[in-house]
Amino acid sequence: MNRRRTRPNWFRIILLCLLVLGGAYVNRYIVAEVEPLGVPSPTPTISPESLIAKADGEFKEGKLIPAIESYKQAIASKPDDPSVYIMLARTQVFAGKYKDAQTSAEDALLLNPTNSMAFAVRAWALSFQKDYIQAEDDIQRALELDPNNALAHAYYVEIMLDSFYDGSSSFEVVEKAIEESKVAIALAPGTLEAHRARGYVLEATGNYEEAIREYEAAIAINPNIADLYLSIGRNYRTLGIYDDAITAFTRANALNPEDPTPDLFMSRTYATRGEYGKAMQYAESAVADNPADTNLRGNLGVMYYRNSYWPEAVTELEYVVKGGLTEEGNQMEVINLVPDAPRIAEYYFTYGLALSRTGKCGDALQIAQLIISRIPADELAVENANAITSRCQENLSATPQAPLSTPTVESTATVEATPTP
Repeated sequence: MNRRRTRPNWFRIILLCLLVLGGAYVNRYIVAEVEPLGVPSPTPTISPESLIAKADGEFKEGKLIPAIESYKQAIASKPDDPSVYIMLARTQVFAGKYKDAQTSAEDALLLNPTNSMAFAVRAWALSFQKDYIQAEDDIQRALELDPNNALAHAYYVEIMLDSFYDGSSSFEVVEKAIEESKVAIALAPGTLEAHRARGYVLEATGNYEEAIREYEAAIAINPNIADLYLSIGRNYRTLGIYDDAITAFTRANALNPEDPTPDLFMSRTYATRGEYGKAMQYAESAVADNPADTNLRGNLGVMYYRNSYWPEAVTELEYVVKGGLTEEGNQMEVINLVPDAPRIAEYYFTYGLALSRTGKCGDALQIAQLIISRIPADELAVENANAITSRCQENLSATPQAPLSTPTVESTATVEATPTP
């Protein structure tokens, strides 16, 4: 009864209360937000529709490589939709990735073996790989499945004309291509493929001004496709409107700087104007873009010769005539001298001229003899072959020397030069 009461320790009580409240807060608001160890954190998912819309926008902006990646992401998100594979394949063709485009179209056919557009795009991709027989079969199948497939009609135009330029078809296909281009325009006047096909057939038949108008219509639909500027530039160059041609090729180069074709076309255009210094610069740029292309090496050799760089011209043109391994380690294939190929003839007679300029008349005379025996109907080539002989005779008269032996220039390997419509 008389025991003394202990005074409570308020500091300890308050501290304990704070600890309890703090533990409750941590348990409710903090621990719940901490991910357990070993469990991957969730990432926000993007719908396939959003990815497709993104890819479509990139395609319209001319960003073909990003568009390809976006379409691939959409496929990864929704792998059972053949239409996405077809859009991917179409973009890959425009980007020059023809084998990849073929694979994408075949993936679409695995999902839907009766898809007209899948057959059409595969045919288009095959034609760029010069497989015209299979391309013809595929495009016919596409039109059987859907006779109103406008893009199939447009692709058919290009397949027929390319096979004609390649020598795989007769001139009769050109008439059929004309009709197919009209069908494509009638079915889908608002597509760039239809106008591109119509422009291509007009170009093939020598209607260059009309072809330019069709290519302009295609560019109005999508102003960011490099190939359209190459096409319109070719026609300006043929008409002698060189400033507009160079402008078009420059635009194509800006849209697709990895493609050597705009540099090649600018090189030839400047050479036509007699501006050989600029022609050589663009020829060098083209080779830098694709150092394994023998045709580009031949063009560079011609431009070296035009600028009086004769030893350099011999080096580059020798890859055309004899093949061989470049300093960079690229194996070059021979381009055989054949009739009705003026660009190849130019490589050969320029090579002979460069050899004669550097005193290698034994080799030069063999080239001259080869030209006269192989392409006697090519007046320009024969004239230059005679010039090679005359120069070598002058050289031999001035400084007698024994003929130089040289390996034969015959070869079974064949590389076709880029056709010029």
